[in-house]
This record gives sequence, C-alpha cells and structure tokens, in this order.
Amino acid sequence: MRTARVSRATKETNITVEVGLDGTGTVDAQTGIGFFDHMLDAFGRHGLLDLQVDAKGDLQVDGHHTVEDTGIVLGQALASALGDKRGISRFGQCILPMDEALVMAALDISGRGALYWDVRLPFGMVGDFDAQLAREFFIALATNAGITLHVRQLAGDNAHHVIEATFKAVARALRQAVEPDPRAVGALPSTKGAL
Repeated sequence: MRTARVSRATKETNITVEVGLDGTGTVDAQTGIGFFDHMLDAFGRHGLLDLQVDAKGDLQVDGHHTVEDTGIVLGQALASALGDKRGISRFGQCILPMDEALVMAALDISGRGALYWDVRLPFGMVGDFDAQLAREFFIALATNAGITLHVRQLAGDNAHHVIEATFKAVARALRQAVEPDPRAVGALPSTKGAL
C-alpha cells in the first residue's frame, strides 16, 4: 500500500494528514471549517484516497492559515506516498460538471510543482469558507506534491458549485495519474529518467 503520514506544527497551525493512494475514498476531515471539511471529503471520495486530516488552526484570525497549511501537508503526504513514482500513469485529466458549473483539471506528477488557475470566484464566504482560499489550497497542494496542475472554469455562477467541481475534478485527475500503469510496471514515466 502506498501510504504516508505527515505532521506539521507552526505558531499558526498544527496539522496531521494520513493518505492512502490505493484506498476506497474513506475520509475523516476535521479542520474546524465545515465547508472545507466537505471539500476534503469530496476530494478523498472522488480520488479514491483514504484520507485523514486533523487540523487545528488560528480560526479566530480567519481560515487562511488552516486551509493553506492543510494544502502544504496534504501535498507533502501525497509526494511521500508516491515514493519514487515508478509505474504510475503520471498524467490525469477530468472535465467535471456540477449543475451549471463545469471545471477542467489536468495534471502532471512532474516533480515541478505549480498551479495554473483560471477560475473566477467572487469575494465572499461559502458557509464558513472564504471562496478565495480555494486557490491558496491548490497552490500549496501542487507546490508541495510536485504536481503541475491546471484548473480552468468553463462555466458556472454559483460559488459553491464551482469550488466543489474544482475539488472533484482535481481529485479525479489525481486518481488517474497515481494509478499504476499495468504496461509500465517498475518503469519511471520520464524520458529524463527522473521525476
């Protein structure tokens, strides 16, 4: 099983993430931000990741540190669980509808973490979640996991739907990319010989 457990403590947050890449989508996310927990649940379920997230942060300030730092720790856990990346499919993509929202995610487990974001989210809250923090989460996730991640909104007006479609589309693309390629057992999917 490809699994990892990563903890990170700062003056702002204390976060532990456990991830299993070959799971069934069992999720227990406790961040203190209800909508974010809902998004992490969707991420794990649609990515078929077994995911445990225990995040305690300075929510009396706002949710920024908790959301961003959860992205950092989850990204580190994904990188650790992937190990040397031999035999993975490496690339994944998904175009996902969520009612009127339509979001495309495409990613490459390249070792070069970066986010390319074209999602129009309004300033404001979705429940107890600042809509602008979705981008911060994915920046932290992509950078720390070593994933080149493109996310593009093709349609949508409702912030809840757009954000949820984003989390689900990235999860589905990640699920494809981490999947073992039965024709490339033990091979590193790179012409450079390194990822």
